Amino acid sequence: MGVAGPFPGSGGRAPGPAMDRDEVDRALARLGAEHEAIESSLLALQDHAGRRLLEGAELTGVTRDRWASTEQAISLLWAYFDAYTGALREIRELRSRRRWSSREDLVELTDRLRGPSVTVANGAPQLMSPATGPARLSERFTLEALVERMNGLYAASLDMVVTADAVWSALPARIDLLSAELQRTRQLAHSVGVRPGEHPAGDELASITAELLTLRAQVVSDPLAFWRPAPGSSAPGGGRPDTDRYDRAARALEDIRREIEAVLRVRQDSEERLVKLRDLLSRADRTLTEARSARGEVLAKIAATEVPAVSGPPLALQERLATAAEYRRHSQWHRLSPLLEALEREAEEELLRARESLTAVTAPLAVRAELRGRLDAYKAKVARLGLAGDPLLSERYDLARRMLWSAPCDLRVAEQAVLRYQHAAAEALAHQGGPPGPTDPRG
Repeated sequence: MGVAGPFPGSGGRAPGPAMDRDEVDRALARLGAEHEAIESSLLALQDHAGRRLLEGAELTGVTRDRWASTEQAISLLWAYFDAYTGALREIRELRSRRRWSSREDLVELTDRLRGPSVTVANGAPQLMSPATGPARLSERFTLEALVERMNGLYAASLDMVVTADAVWSALPARIDLLSAELQRTRQLAHSVGVRPGEHPAGDELASITAELLTLRAQVVSDPLAFWRPAPGSSAPGGGRPDTDRYDRAARALEDIRREIEAVLRVRQDSEERLVKLRDLLSRADRTLTEARSARGEVLAKIAATEVPAVSGPPLALQERLATAAEYRRHSQWHRLSPLLEALEREAEEELLRARESLTAVTAPLAVRAELRGRLDAYKAKVARLGLAGDPLLSERYDLARRMLWSAPCDLRVAEQAVLRYQHAAAEALAHQGGPPGPTDPRG
């Protein structure tokens, strides 16, 4: 709403010196423009979509209380405007009596333009506000003071209307869109077995549904409860809608949607994953079988050594794999998804343990094979240099060979026999002048 130009007087002071005809005409022109601006603002407020929605809504809470006060303020605004219009009409009629106003006419015009000449009969209910104070049966105003009073009432009324309209324009539509997305997610979740009472995501979907229904009802009935005023702003509607609850629901729904998509991916590739799991467990089982067989061979062929025990087949994992296949047959994808992830991790660990067990069990056989290879390598070198008939070398070779090829084989004693053969071969080569062969650093 526009504000009238500055007036020299105020509601409680004398009008001052009489105005001349030019001053009166300029004041009337300014007041006429002010009147048009006020009327346009009041009509715009009357036709505002937010005001029409407020009139037809079943309001609650802070919005109901403020709208009751705002309705009174709007009614009082129109009463003030009617009084302002009547006063302006009377001043114009007084000025139009004569082309050249007399001294008495100018004094009266000055009094009406500057003095407290407007009486407003207040037939509205008692209205208490910082802008108006308690309502009285009638009040007297200068035109300037009356415009200031209307400006205050208009700003407060417009702020309430604009605020409610901003919340209604922002939140219900967004809640409806999120509700539609929620409905699609619920249908998708139902198709993969994610239902309330059967899966945490199903319970969460039910909770979000209830929250959106409650939130929408509260926003529609009490929009001002969802408004955050801008700090330091005095403009009508300064601030923004409070979307915290909506944002939390949207984030929760997005988390569930991603979880449902993961379940859908399980439905698409579950058979391939089950096949891979069966292969992993089969390989682990075969490796453990090989380790058990190797352990029996080691115990029979190697003496004076500790051979670690070998665990049994992964029966527990096999049972859980059978459970996973059952979940797939009954389309229980929400249960299959976490089970497959756990099985894949544990099956890899089981295969690794089986391989480590086989390595640990066969370590004595590997040591015996290394000693056999070292003994034969030295014999070949000795024969190549023409020392195959050396009695000492032959004796020590035969002793080492009997120990390595007998069962059970004492690896510690056999290793010492191999080392003695190595030393003898090295000494024989040194006496012959040939290059010494490699020696074991442990010798």
